[in-house]
Amino acid sequence: METVGVSSSIDLLGEQLATALADPTVGHGLARTLRAALREVEVGRYHRAAQRAFPDGPDEQPANVQIGGGSHQLDGFFNIDLVPPADFLWDVREGIPLRDGTVELLFNEHFLEHIDYPRSAKGFASEAFRVLAPGGQIITGVPDAAHVLNRYPAAPTETGEMVDRWYSKRTCRKDINTFLDLVNLVFRDQDDDPNYTPHLWAYDFEKLVQLFTEAGFTTVGPWVFDATLANPKREWASVYVIATK
Repeated sequence: METVGVSSSIDLLGEQLATALADPTVGHGLARTLRAALREVEVGRYHRAAQRAFPDGPDEQPANVQIGGGSHQLDGFFNIDLVPPADFLWDVREGIPLRDGTVELLFNEHFLEHIDYPRSAKGFASEAFRVLAPGGQIITGVPDAAHVLNRYPAAPTETGEMVDRWYSKRTCRKDINTFLDLVNLVFRDQDDDPNYTPHLWAYDFEKLVQLFTEAGFTTVGPWVFDATLANPKREWASVYVIATK
């Protein structure tokens, strides 16, 4: 259990970061680093609060769990995420706060690419294996790196389609000038917009199969997209797998 001193120090750090960011003389590079650090402080605040309130994990031990769903909350699922809205605020890079062998279905989409590889990504796959009951399944969807790599170089019309589908509401749209920019965004989306978190790793079907097989899953195969579960806007240019324990 952390001490009050540690918690207070981290909260103070958050205040200092926010103050530094408000300084108009702070350069672009330093401001990016400060924003990233401030985001981690915010995540840590939620995570520590959950640790204090629920040292043994949430009272509920749900059969269906969604990880990292953001605003796409699933009815009938226990939603775990870094920040609100969610049923339980928790940083799954530190493990999944559920008991061994208790989950029947674990769902996540467009989450895995936002955590570091190999430590957090492989740790997440191992934790998913731990919390799933025998025969339990995890469904994972990510932007499909193969989709863009197989189309490079692409015609301007195809570039336009991808921009319209993926980035129509993003401030970075004006800076997507070539198809290679789209390739870069799949692998390392580093938009300055604070509403978006960066991409830290890219995945295709082969990589997802390897990741979950290494974690101990008996079978890993393609998942047929189901809009009653997955976010409909994610169907295009994403790859999904279903792994069974």
